[in-house]
Amino acid sequence: MTLLITVFAAVITTVLWYNRKNDDMKLGALVFMYWGASIMWLVDAVFEYAELGAEYFSPSLKDMANDAFLGVSVVALALVIWLVRLLILDPKGTLRASLKKSM
Repeated sequence: MTLLITVFAAVITTVLWYNRKNDDMKLGALVFMYWGASIMWLVDAVFEYAELGAEYFSPSLKDMANDAFLGVSVVALALVIWLVRLLILDPKGTLRASLKKSM
């Protein structure tokens, strides 16, 4: 489940990144985080399959729920990191302008 969730997130953000008009949202960093997580989970799946064999394809419901929660957590953490990075970089100057306006 972790691999599936992160691959879906990676594909969606890659499509959004590819179809962008400009790079104001800095989606490249988010794309790299999701693809990096996907590669990590792919390597994990390969080693787990090598260890378990055919049992790998019949996980218990509890294991699937744990994996789904972990996958959603990874996607959410990457979104938080991307959002903090976006706020720090402030590519459109919106945050800077609002701070100057309030002072």
